[in-house]
Amino acid sequence: MQNGRGWGQDATLTPGWDRVGRAALNAMAAPETWAPAAGAAAFQIGHADQRVSDRAMRSNPVYGSRHTADRVSDQLLYASGAVWVISGAAAPSGEGAGEWTLNKIKGFTIEAGGGLAALGLVEITKKGTDRERPDHTDRESFPSGHAAGASYFLTLSSRHVDTFGWSPAAVTASRIGLGTITAATAWARVEAGQHYPSDVLAGIAVGHFFGAFVTDAFIGADNPLNALVLFEPAKGGGVAMVRFDF
Repeated sequence: MQNGRGWGQDATLTPGWDRVGRAALNAMAAPETWAPAAGAAAFQIGHADQRVSDRAMRSNPVYGSRHTADRVSDQLLYASGAVWVISGAAAPSGEGAGEWTLNKIKGFTIEAGGGLAALGLVEITKKGTDRERPDHTDRESFPSGHAAGASYFLTLSSRHVDTFGWSPAAVTASRIGLGTITAATAWARVEAGQHYPSDVLAGIAVGHFFGAFVTDAFIGADNPLNALVLFEPAKGGGVAMVRFDF
């Protein structure tokens, strides 16, 4: 990688609280996390969530039918997982077979563990909110597990691509492609009547947060964006700021 280390070489379960805190802050500050979270909140205004969901189920503008949308959402989630595995296997992890294998095991084990943690949060949140699905089936709706899973897999895949040494144009193109898969998975769940727009947006936010956090905190391929929270006392209170170093 650019730092001279192999992917997975610095993977650890004990990164230290400073690194964990910095990684969590960077993950929360990323537009791919806060923007969909803000969008999910915005959909609560004026019953927009319900209106968009009803229109999507009636017209199926992208996938043609609810059945097709449901099937495609599963296929896209599986494809996201496949992209994660392939891109992780392609990341540079060392010269010798023994070193390469050990680093791959370390990296994939931690990333899989992060996925289980994200899934656990999704399930706990679903139980806590107990939101009925648009199709009124006996399952919780908020947030979307499919959207969270696709977002998590493809965030990790994007970080894998960063280790390839590709040109900026190629990296940008890959990110657009990966983002499109995430969006297609999320919208398929809406057309299928399985989730409201806010459900899938929240799922995307959860998936990206965990993907970025796991990479920066435990894999050792830190995002160059560093964020620092500052608090300055002021008359009658204080001012909180987030500073970014590029």
